[in-house]
Amino acid sequence: MKVVEAASALPELVRDPVALEKLVPAWRELAAATGVAYFGTPDWVLSWWEHIGANGPGSPLVAVWRGASGEPEAVVPLLRTRQALHPRLPGGARCLTFLGSGAAAADHCGFAVEPRRADDVRAWFAAAARRHTLWLPNLDTATGVSYIPPGARLVERTACPTMPADPDRIGSARFRKDLRHYGRRLAAEGVRFRFAAPGAVDDKLFDVLLALHGRRQTAIGRATTFDVSRKPFHMALSGRAAPGRGPCAMVAEGPDGPVGVLYGFLWGDTFSYYQTGWDPSFARLSLGTVLVAETVAAVHAEGAAVFDFLRGAEEYKYRFGAVDRHDTTWLAGRGLSRLVLEGRSAAKSRQSRRAADRIVSER
Repeated sequence: MKVVEAASALPELVRDPVALEKLVPAWRELAAATGVAYFGTPDWVLSWWEHIGANGPGSPLVAVWRGASGEPEAVVPLLRTRQALHPRLPGGARCLTFLGSGAAAADHCGFAVEPRRADDVRAWFAAAARRHTLWLPNLDTATGVSYIPPGARLVERTACPTMPADPDRIGSARFRKDLRHYGRRLAAEGVRFRFAAPGAVDDKLFDVLLALHGRRQTAIGRATTFDVSRKPFHMALSGRAAPGRGPCAMVAEGPDGPVGVLYGFLWGDTFSYYQTGWDPSFARLSLGTVLVAETVAAVHAEGAAVFDFLRGAEEYKYRFGAVDRHDTTWLAGRGLSRLVLEGRSAAKSRQSRRAADRIVSER
């Protein structure tokens, strides 16, 4: 009689990105089966580590629980690093954080965990909190918050509006009528739209996105970190894309070339709207608004059911009919690093309240 070894309650700790590559097919399947967002897939996590994490302080610490057959049943990607306390201050507070967050925005952070492994993952996080400070940003309610250890403190709650990826359910009937009007005006100016599906966002198209994004941000007087330094990371994401999975874009083509690009990610039944850029001279024609509407229609045709605007409570998102879901950021553990990060969070909260009060007083 063959004896099958029982699955261990303790994980294997994988620290080598090359070794993690061997897990990708099974990890990706596990992420899809457990409802993890694109930002928790191996596509995002490994591309981030190769092109952002490798250039910064820190080392990966990926906890993997395997079944008796050797296939992963839970994958928890973390980074041992320092959280900066201020952009102009060196060093920072030592902590464990989500591998794939920080320098590139990641929302709905979560872990691919089979239900039978949930208690093992919770126990491991509780043990980790007794030895380390844990900074767990932008956790998804279902796949992230479920595993926070006892005594963790909620330090931030972020609105991430979402809506159905259905052009017939955009906003109000009046707003849909306005969209048709905006579309006719753009067509009269020779603007046409095309969708670049996953795998079609190449080097040239990404350069166009960066250039248009930079022009738009300059026009509104806003700084951005979405620049050429992010290109290798996003090209790695595109290199890992496949039909229905990965970076894609809606492109507005004018008579003389592209005048707008909306960029995001398809994964499962969701499109995540990540960045955009468009020629400011087309503001009078509501190009930015029409780009969103055209993208909703395109990803609906690709099979998406959810259009996720990601973080930020900008007013225009609610005109489209979006409603809030919320990510939460948690701080756990003990020691000086926790105290320092609590102080940083409190200072950020005070600053946000003052900014909100100033806006109200100016109305």
